[in-house]
Amino acid sequence: MSIEKWQEYEFDLGNFPLQSGEVLSNGKLHYHQFGALNAPKSNLILMPTYYGGCGIDNYPWVDDPSSPLHGGDYCVIIPCMFGAGESSSPSNTGVAQAGADFPTLSLVDNVRAQRELIKCRFADAIPCLVMGWSMGGMQALQWAQLYPERVGSLLAICATAKCYPHNRVFLDGVASALMADAEFADGHYTAAPERGLTAFAKVYAGWAYSQAFFRDALYRELGFESIDELLSFWVEDHLNQDANNLLVQLNTWRNTDSTSIGHAGEVTLQKLRCPGVLMPSSSDLYFTAADAARDAAKLGAQLKILESDFGHIAGGPGRLADETQEIFKTMEVLLQ
Repeated sequence: MSIEKWQEYEFDLGNFPLQSGEVLSNGKLHYHQFGALNAPKSNLILMPTYYGGCGIDNYPWVDDPSSPLHGGDYCVIIPCMFGAGESSSPSNTGVAQAGADFPTLSLVDNVRAQRELIKCRFADAIPCLVMGWSMGGMQALQWAQLYPERVGSLLAICATAKCYPHNRVFLDGVASALMADAEFADGHYTAAPERGLTAFAKVYAGWAYSQAFFRDALYRELGFESIDELLSFWVEDHLNQDANNLLVQLNTWRNTDSTSIGHAGEVTLQKLRCPGVLMPSSSDLYFTAADAARDAAKLGAQLKILESDFGHIAGGPGRLADETQEIFKTMEVLLQ
């Protein structure tokens, strides 16, 4: 059966055991799908979501007419990350694990759930490409470590295989800004902690772009007339998000270290068994090009730097025309 437009589904995980030793009760993995799996099972694309993102936010990588995925020859699935509001999250889970009582999650948990989805609903096909931006890219890298023989090719955009120390300090800073709001009440809030969410958004915005982005007023290319207008956009976006959801995802990100996955006693990344590209932004302040280069060398992956003054945002799906075309070119090469 062909699928001519995006569809959304839920995959029941039941009581899903987590890496922490806890159990996610009645786990749900929400996913978006475009296209259908072909008979040889050779056209599956896996595109995990990023921090704070929904499945629809990855659509530009498929819907853009210049995308190598646009023609409908591929079966694209976008699994939504735990904690982001579509799959199991503090905001949509039963009372026993709601809010601040939500269990500790890892990227390993996310990838294991995605593997179960593919086994049960996509004939255990091997994705010909696993790709993502930011935390989506971290999940792609985790796939290659956890299931090295089940990844056809890999593209990690503005991502690294672990949360490096400076990245962790950044995350601790934005989390502290949110939790300092008395209304947050250690996650047991009855109304949105708006002052904390506002502080979180404003601090984060300073890290998401580069120094040159602000100095050269590049925000105008994104449709904002001033820095204040840009910050207002960030605040409005974060006021629409759940504080506990943000922190669950943040802690998942903060604790990521793919070097801990693999054979007992292993302390380095396993070499990729597939073609792979790490594509950092030259001006990313937290997933730095230098850190990505270290990981690429350990993985035996190609390093292809996105030359951009837009910081981390340079790799966002469909955000910037020139950077998006560079991503599409790399996707096309990997798909060949």
